[in-house]
Amino acid sequence: MINRRHIRVKVMQSMYAMQQSNSDDLIKEEKFLKFSIQKMFDLYVLQIQLMVEVQKLAHKKIELAKKKILATKEDLNPNTKFINNRVINSITESVSFDGYKELNGLNNWELDDEYVKIIWEELQNSDLYAKYINTVEDSFNVDRSFAIDFYREIIAPNEKLADYYEDTMISWVDDIPFVNTWVLKSLNKQKEGRAFQLGKLYKDQDDEDFVSQLFKKAILNHHKYQDDIKDKTPNWESDRIAGIDMILIKMAITEFLHFPSIPSRVSINEYIELAKDYSTEKSGYFINGVLDKLSKDYLATKKMVKMGRGLM
Repeated sequence: MINRRHIRVKVMQSMYAMQQSNSDDLIKEEKFLKFSIQKMFDLYVLQIQLMVEVQKLAHKKIELAKKKILATKEDLNPNTKFINNRVINSITESVSFDGYKELNGLNNWELDDEYVKIIWEELQNSDLYAKYINTVEDSFNVDRSFAIDFYREIIAPNEKLADYYEDTMISWVDDIPFVNTWVLKSLNKQKEGRAFQLGKLYKDQDDEDFVSQLFKKAILNHHKYQDDIKDKTPNWESDRIAGIDMILIKMAITEFLHFPSIPSRVSINEYIELAKDYSTEKSGYFINGVLDKLSKDYLATKKMVKMGRGLM
């Protein structure tokens, strides 16, 4: 499921896109923000589905080999450990997985099956695959460990696949690392004898509401926040502050003033980390200094009210 950090990334990206396009259509931009998050779930499903499609391709090749005129003993009695993998089969049989795929028309691997072939060839030629099919032990735990390693070592780092996703939807570039972790957690949680269940997009309704509220309140109040930022950066003209830094500071102010259950220190730390990943080398230090001054000022003037223990 999407976490608060990635929600903040998505809101930051939407605010930046809105700023760059000089758009003031809040409703339209909010819809696109939610669409972008929903498409991240599509990426999660596609990555899982790829394991199923590779297994189907392997099964197809086994059946074709049996029909060869000069079929070898190995062709007629193939190793079926991979096509019998319990974890991958649990995905194939999953009602929630199949239902989401059909409902949302996720036919990427039918239209672009060359990527299934790329992954299959890499897997087939790997030491991981050789070790697995020659393992004597036949158990759910062995199957799950292989499925996890298959994803982690073959699918997740594949550069051609990453390029394909970037060409399909630009926002997926930032989503891939998060989605990879999400898939691995889903595989790790799979239990023997249980149908595979897709993860939830949001942890709860609070997280889903957080998306809209953070975005709308940051956009609607950003001119007001501009004055507060200017007051705490007297030696800086606003146009000298990096665009992403300004957005991150405004988002943090939004959390200070409109989200009483989020500790101010949590907000500061989150936006420092985002600045390190998405802005300049020194942005973390700059944002820390500005937000520290602002939080103390808001607290002293009672503009910022946090509820609960340790929420200052």
